[in-house]
Amino acid sequence: MNNQVIEEKTGNILISTDRKKLNYDFIHSFLTCCYWCEGISKENVIKGAENSLSVGVYLNGEQVGFCRIVSDYIRFAYLMDVFIIEEHRGKGLSKLMMNFIMSLPGFKSCKWLLATRDAHGLYEQFGFKPLLKPERFMVKEAAV
Repeated sequence: MNNQVIEEKTGNILISTDRKKLNYDFIHSFLTCCYWCEGISKENVIKGAENSLSVGVYLNGEQVGFCRIVSDYIRFAYLMDVFIIEEHRGKGLSKLMMNFIMSLPGFKSCKWLLATRDAHGLYEQFGFKPLLKPERFMVKEAAV
């Protein structure tokens, strides 16, 4: 699944898992300013994308969004680094991307996890909800 290319075209919008289409300069320039990975190196952006199922969103051939999924394709899928650039928000691209992601083969038996402070309403439309028992979750911060 991780190397299989899946694409969906709707008018002038393309959503694709093809890593060859990803614009790493674009992705890095956005992610390096985000609260969840501020200052991330381009090298680590590329490494993360290559070790995940990465999804690009393209409008008229130009990349305008991205996300990636880390999964074992059996029990667990973690959705992360989700974004559509500001000038293209409010046009339904996030919803198209989420529809695409939720319809990908190989995730039907997975429990999904997402950590975000943004767009909770969007994710709720796709079945995401707050943790029922957050006391069962723990986090280990990265070593600096």
